[in-house]
Amino acid sequence: MLDRNAERGAGDAYPGYDVLAKWRGPSWNEKTREVVAGRLQVGDTPQFLTAEEFEILAAVADRIVPQPCSRSPVPVAGLLDRKLRAGVLDGYRAKGLPRDGEAWQRGLRALDAEARVRHDRGFAAITDADQDDLLRRCEAGELDAPEWAGMPSRTFFKHRLLRDIVLAYYSHPTAWSEVGWGGPASPRGYVRLDFNDRDPWEAAEAKPGREADALRTNRNVR
Repeated sequence: MLDRNAERGAGDAYPGYDVLAKWRGPSWNEKTREVVAGRLQVGDTPQFLTAEEFEILAAVADRIVPQPCSRSPVPVAGLLDRKLRAGVLDGYRAKGLPRDGEAWQRGLRALDAEARVRHDRGFAAITDADQDDLLRRCEAGELDAPEWAGMPSRTFFKHRLLRDIVLAYYSHPTAWSEVGWGGPASPRGYVRLDFNDRDPWEAAEAKPGREADALRTNRNVR
């Protein structure tokens, strides 16, 4: 669970805002609370990937969406692992990619093999700079270890690695608080949809010199 007692700092874009304050308010219905509760319970124990694959995934996620030490992290690897276990798919696949689970397992093993060839250590054990270098090479389609087994590294990076990790990150309430989003808002919904408009139950962004105003507003958003 998130630490509800740790208030977001005044330097944040949405100071004082915690989307979980909406838990018992009119913004969320029981189904929304059920879905959010499930995401809050996701941990760091793999259910689909092997322990080694999960460790590689966590290292990759840390490079794609680095997180601050000042709050509880979004369990990106856990969220993606649960999605793979549940068999939740897009309904389509890019040319050259196998099904999602196989693509991820093959891609993670291939990244690890590339790291061992270049650095004599697995991906999770090499430096941040070396991890970034391998990921840039993956994005450019420059990786071709036998473990890729014909799956283009560029296609894997664009259609699985980058997309799935970012979607997993922003599916979590911690990320919602970070960007000032109020969640599904069911059944209340959003009404003021014009540019720079906000409903009273949405977070206020801190404007230069008016951070204190945003903080006061966001402490009372429900």
